[in-house]
Amino acid sequence: MSRRIEIVEVGPRDGLQNEKTLFDVGQKLEMIRRLEAAGARRMEVVSFVNPKRVPQMAGAEEIMAALPHKEGRSRIGLVLNMRGWERCLDAGCDEANVVVCATDGFGIRNQGASVDQQIETLAHIMGARRVQDPPVTMTVSVAFGCPFDGEVPEERVVEIVKAAADMRVAEIALADTIGVADPWMVRRRVELARKAAGHIPLRLHFHDTRNTGLANAFAGVEAGVDILDASVGGLGGCPFAPNATGNIGTEDLVYMLERAGFETGYDLGALIEIGNWASDLLGKRVASSLGRAGAFPPPAPVAVP
Repeated sequence: MSRRIEIVEVGPRDGLQNEKTLFDVGQKLEMIRRLEAAGARRMEVVSFVNPKRVPQMAGAEEIMAALPHKEGRSRIGLVLNMRGWERCLDAGCDEANVVVCATDGFGIRNQGASVDQQIETLAHIMGARRVQDPPVTMTVSVAFGCPFDGEVPEERVVEIVKAAADMRVAEIALADTIGVADPWMVRRRVELARKAAGHIPLRLHFHDTRNTGLANAFAGVEAGVDILDASVGGLGGCPFAPNATGNIGTEDLVYMLERAGFETGYDLGALIEIGNWASDLLGKRVASSLGRAGAFPPPAPVAVP
C-alpha cells in the first residue's frame, strides 16, 4: 500500500499528565527532541491548564520557548478556555487543540463547564482568531462513553461535530478518553461524523483501557480516517477519569500499520528505545507491547569490521 497514515504523537502531553512521577522541563524537552528525531512531525507538547490542578503539565511556556520553529513541524498546545488560548498564542504554538467534552458530567469535572458552555468557548476562540494565528483543531472527549454519565448518544457527538464544522475548525477528533469503544461503534461514529464535518479532516484518539485500542484504530483506518493519535510507550490517562489508562502505543500502532504496508514516517526502533527510556525515568514498565516483544522481523545485526 502507498497510503500514508499521519500519527500525531501525544506522549509529552497526554502521556505524562496522569503519571505520579513528574518530568521536569528538561526531561520533557528531551522526550520531544527524541520523538522528533524518530519521525514525529505533529506533536502535542504542552497543555495550557492550571498547574495547580494538573502539576504534570507545568512549564508549558518554558518548553515552547526552548523549541525553535522548524519547517514541517507542528508543536500543539492543548486549550480548554480563553485563558488557555491566550497563553497558547503568547507561547508561539504552531497549533491549538481545543477540547469539548461530550457530556456535562465529564465537562464539569474536567473543565468546570457544561457542553454548551464549552461550545460557546470554542465559538469565542474561533471568533477571536486572526488570520496569522495558529490553526485550531477540536477534540470531542468521551465521544464513545463517559465515566460519569455512561453511554454517550451518537446524536450528541454529531451535534458537537456539526457545531465545530460550522465554525470552520481545521480538524475534528473523536476521542475514546476512557477506552470503552468497539470497532463497530468506531465505524458508525466515523461515518456520522464525516457527514457532519463535511470537508474537514477527522482524527481519532484511542485509549487501550479495555484492550480494544488497536482494533479501534484499525476500524478507523478502514473507515477512511488518515490521522490517529498515539503515545510512545502506551503512556497516558486522564486525572479526572477513574481507571483511565494509557493511549495506544505509538510503536505498536506504527508496527501494525507498517507491517500491513502503510507509511507512517516513523523509525520503529527509535520509538522502542524512547519507550524504554521513559520507562526508566518513570520507574515502571511501559504498556506498549513492542517495548516487551520487540519488532518482527528483528533488525539485522550490525557487522563488526
